[in-house]
Amino acid sequence: MSLSPLSRQALGVCYYPEHWPEERWPTDARMMAEAGIEYIRIGEFAWSLMEPEPGTYDWAWLDRAFQVLHDHGLKIVLGTPTATAPKWLVDRMPDMLGVDVEGRVRGFGSRRHYCFSHQGYRTESRRITQAMAERYGDHPALAAWQTDNEFGCHNTIYSYSDAARTGFREWLAQKYQSPDALNRAWGTVFWSMTYRSFDEVELPNLAVTQTSPIHQLDFRRYSSDQVVAFNREQADIIRAHSPGRPISHNFMGKFTDFDHYDVSDDLDIATWDAYPTGFLERELNDETLLKKHIGIGAPDFDAFHHDLYRTCGQRRNGTENGRWWVMEQQPPGPLNWGNYNPAPLPGAGRLWVWEAFAAGAEVVSWFRWRQPPFGQEQMHEGLLLPDGTPNHGYDLAKEISAELDALRPEPSNARAEVALVFDYDSEWVMKIMPHGRGTTHFDTVMSHYVALRRAGISVDVVPPTAEAISGRKLIVAPMLAILPDGFAQALADCGAEILAGPWTGSKDRNFAIPEGLPPGELRKLIDIRLRRVETRRAFSPIPLASGGTFDGWREFIEPGAAVTVEEASEDGHPAVLSQDRTTYVAGRADEATLARLIRAALDRAGVAHLDLPEHVRVRDNGSLRFVFNYGREAVDLTDAFPDADLAMGTLSLDPCGVACLKR
Repeated sequence: MSLSPLSRQALGVCYYPEHWPEERWPTDARMMAEAGIEYIRIGEFAWSLMEPEPGTYDWAWLDRAFQVLHDHGLKIVLGTPTATAPKWLVDRMPDMLGVDVEGRVRGFGSRRHYCFSHQGYRTESRRITQAMAERYGDHPALAAWQTDNEFGCHNTIYSYSDAARTGFREWLAQKYQSPDALNRAWGTVFWSMTYRSFDEVELPNLAVTQTSPIHQLDFRRYSSDQVVAFNREQADIIRAHSPGRPISHNFMGKFTDFDHYDVSDDLDIATWDAYPTGFLERELNDETLLKKHIGIGAPDFDAFHHDLYRTCGQRRNGTENGRWWVMEQQPPGPLNWGNYNPAPLPGAGRLWVWEAFAAGAEVVSWFRWRQPPFGQEQMHEGLLLPDGTPNHGYDLAKEISAELDALRPEPSNARAEVALVFDYDSEWVMKIMPHGRGTTHFDTVMSHYVALRRAGISVDVVPPTAEAISGRKLIVAPMLAILPDGFAQALADCGAEILAGPWTGSKDRNFAIPEGLPPGELRKLIDIRLRRVETRRAFSPIPLASGGTFDGWREFIEPGAAVTVEEASEDGHPAVLSQDRTTYVAGRADEATLARLIRAALDRAGVAHLDLPEHVRVRDNGSLRFVFNYGREAVDLTDAFPDADLAMGTLSLDPCGVACLKR
């Protein structure tokens, strides 16, 4: 077994043998192998079956499941079951349960019913992880591990429990060393909030009105660190007892309550769970996008996460060929958890899988093998129907398996020329103090990502570190509220074209306006001072003199003598400013204006781009170029790629069509 990236891309599926009669298991395993599926995730929700009584393990059923899958040549991804602690454990330590922001205990009866800060539960999690690793760590069928499942799902990162309060106080004491240092950093002189000891600090909930923003930010940082520690404890145990088997965790979409980069430092493979129609319905909240893309999903939402988690997969590996998978891919059927659950369009399921493979995924694994006739997810389709007969997804698995065999793409993750900076601290800043309702770092970064994808650009989504931005031609850093120490200097030294703003460099590490005014350390690159921020409702955008608007957010900038005002608002205030290699945009530009600014930045950086139809996206991977039609109408791209050497498909793309060109 090797920690190196796979030499070929493969298919997987999530399977729950405990849900089905044991005599059915060989049939399932045979059908999986016949469909070209290689990787099978099991075990992540089965603690109460592994340990039905405290200290009494029952491995026999799982041993037999391992053997059946192994007999059919299938490779197992084994999940630690700590997302679903058994009832007997909750009864033994009821204070392990999380507490919501209103002070209410979140009880047993579903999943993720634990507080990351609870040391007793952390001990139990280590114990069950060690027991599993000792038993299965060297099993020949074991290909990889998954820690827990979807950290933070159902809003479970922030717990306001007694355990969290104790842990937070200890974390603050370690960070600040003295109450005086905390008082200075937090500015507790404001509203007479001075603390005499760390034991006086409460959690930032149930106050009369808003608590101090740095109090809230530090609590988010503390909570994120608990996730890191929880995951690290399991990873360390697995590495000790299962050497050579890579360790993964399955992240989620548009989930920012903990720092995924930090968690990934202890993972060999970053994975995530991709549900395009569910995300379109629940996460994007955009009626225009819904009307355009119902049944297929937003063209850039899942793609953004592919690029983000590809970067996360590079963290521990320290190479450009970091490892990442889609651990749960929506099958070509409705889900159970969206506000509404439309059936995917014909071809959508195939497009989703190839978009992931084009982004360098080693494995795309569907959730799930068989639709359950019971439980909370009985309306979530699988590759098989509830009666065990094939559904549309089973035929899709066969189709893509044959295409993989014919095309044989490699999971290449070459460094992109363009880096888009996404930062969890900056997202938390905007969640705590948005200034304009609904304004977030995530959405602002996403709008820039869409503009880059519309220009046919392959992008790396990266953290604000010197290593992540080195070797790029263009670095895009919108609404990067906090510049980590040394990052402004790294931008100055990297030699790339830089597109920053709005709100980049607006706060220091202690959530204060930086000395000398924003953009703080970014003034090393562009000599401007931000004097005021104005936010408006959607019906009142700010017109620009060159056409277009700033929608909802604009800044009043005082430029230095060396700064060029490239564009202004109709009322005469600088809107786009530049100095040397750095351009600053002093507002949230509308879609068309942002597309124009992005293309101008690409031109300055010497990055080639494309003119594509609205719903067409392109992704380059090694020697291959993939083309996707996210539209509901067919499109002919023959003129766009006149010298195309087709490896798969045709340039007359049907709705949800995919083509692959040799570069």
